[in-house]
Amino acid sequence: MTNKIRTTHVGSLPRTPELLDANLRRSELSDEEFFGILQTAVDEVVRRQVDMGIDIINEGEYGHITSGAVDYGAWWNYSFTRLGGLTMTDEDRWASQEAIRSTPGNIKLTSFSDRRDRALFNEAYEDPESGIFAGRAKVGNPKFTGPITYIGQDEVEADVKLMRTAMDAAGAQDGFVAALSPGSAARLKNEYYATDDEVVWACADAMAQEYKAITDAGFTVQLDAPDLAESWDQINPEPSLDDYRDWLRTRVDAINHSVRDLPKEQTRLHICWGSWHGPHVTDVEFGDIIEEILRAEVGGFSFEGASPRHAHEWRVWQDHQLPEG
Repeated sequence: MTNKIRTTHVGSLPRTPELLDANLRRSELSDEEFFGILQTAVDEVVRRQVDMGIDIINEGEYGHITSGAVDYGAWWNYSFTRLGGLTMTDEDRWASQEAIRSTPGNIKLTSFSDRRDRALFNEAYEDPESGIFAGRAKVGNPKFTGPITYIGQDEVEADVKLMRTAMDAAGAQDGFVAALSPGSAARLKNEYYATDDEVVWACADAMAQEYKAITDAGFTVQLDAPDLAESWDQINPEPSLDDYRDWLRTRVDAINHSVRDLPKEQTRLHICWGSWHGPHVTDVEFGDIIEEILRAEVGGFSFEGASPRHAHEWRVWQDHQLPEG
């Protein structure tokens, strides 16, 4: 008997020049023109994955509009048009200088500019030639100003339709669609809810509708949850591991709540420490949080390993077993 290791990937793939141009000119194009370009691009990227022999493919996240060839936030920004209760601002996520301080037992996320790794290597982070934030565009951040609801039904329906059409044409069997985790969705300024935990739970209820739409269409939903690992560096000063694990516990509980009615085999969780090319010396060790991560009641896990900072952490599996099933 031959055992086969099934192959997949994280999700976001390079956009075609035609799609990048269409994204920039979206307001000038009719829906028919735009979705024609989008479907052609999705057909191509799905076909290429099939030809390469990838077993569990996706649509490259092409339905998540990017600001350019390099976009560090498309995986998150797409949700801004799918969640009600948000008010857009012109505050650049990467430029805000707000310094928010945590205290023992009370974790608060500070601004991206006030991250601890950035403070240690500020000159490199600010240098446009360093490669850390190569080609990034300004990103306006919304804030929560009302009850969080899900209003993205038409958009997620378009996502799964694009995917199904391309997979049928390419003869692909298994596919996944990436969607934002509750904790990641909650990382915006809150001017409505009494506590941060209330924001997380409201996001869980809202995003659960997107997850269900994806699994109902026959695909696996991948919950993108960089908040579970990456947020450690966004807490200033560095918290205790016990406090951080307590903070994670709420977010993993929210994940479990949001997928509770879905087929477990059609769910998977992705965690990472952020895709920017910084030193990452203030990242949390995977081994320090893995027990909380593995409480997630999902059918699969993926974690970032293709980076010098975390490439060695495959060794955590020598001491930890995946949950049953």
